Amino acid sequence: MTDKILVLTTAGSAEEARRIASALVERRLAACVNIVPQIESVYRWEDAVQQSAEWLLLIKTTGEAFARVRDAIKELHSYDLPECIAVAIDEGTPEYLRWIGDEVRGS
Repeated sequence: MTDKILVLTTAGSAEEARRIASALVERRLAACVNIVPQIESVYRWEDAVQQSAEWLLLIKTTGEAFARVRDAIKELHSYDLPECIAVAIDEGTPEYLRWIGDEVRGS
């Protein structure tokens, strides 16, 4: 088990995804953010089933930084209720995991 996590969020456009990703890395809240283009999301919102094209962000960070990442996503996001889910990274190459920790401020 490590202290590194993968945070998932989605954005409604490529521009918004890039803006959020850049801000997280610039603020040293994430070591890296991958943007997976144009996924299709199906969800219930306001009592109706919705479908949207979205961009998935895979945010590599630390458990210690999660609250700051969550707050930044809320600040930067256009959605009323942006997705923000953290998944523990149990294993990884020691060098890559160390790099994540080195890049995230306060870790």
